[in-house]
Amino acid sequence: MTIEIDVLEPYQEFVDSARLKEAARRVLAAERVQGDLAIIVTDDETVADLNRRFLGKEGPTDVLSFPAQAPEASDGFVLPPEEAPYLGDILIALPFTQRQAERVGRPLEDELALLVVHGTLHLLGYDHAAEEEKARMWARQNAILAEMGIPPLET
Repeated sequence: MTIEIDVLEPYQEFVDSARLKEAARRVLAAERVQGDLAIIVTDDETVADLNRRFLGKEGPTDVLSFPAQAPEASDGFVLPPEEAPYLGDILIALPFTQRQAERVGRPLEDELALLVVHGTLHLLGYDHAAEEEKARMWARQNAILAEMGIPPLET
């Protein structure tokens, strides 16, 4: 299992890559999933552009997840047993996240870990569009955050 972390140069001093990897690994372990993923910490402009192009929403957001491919869309392609599937990419807008952490009174490192947990759950098919889905996702997210000693996200 490979978790790649790419942090834009001006933000490297604010990001603990080991903690981000730990957050993603905890999700994969909790869900009993093997796979590779990438976490990219970037600027608001990059995330705003992707948010507009892929979700039709204006402006930046804290985190975007881009699953590599839905299992049902694999066209019958099977990976060798020793190779973990590529799950997808998680992009975090650090300036947006800094403002959000300050607004909610959460340390930046906890907010970043929360976003990695949230984004990884999205890669695994969790969603929060409907109330029932949101309750299921938030429960899973809060259980993983609790294991990391991070207070739960309010529902």
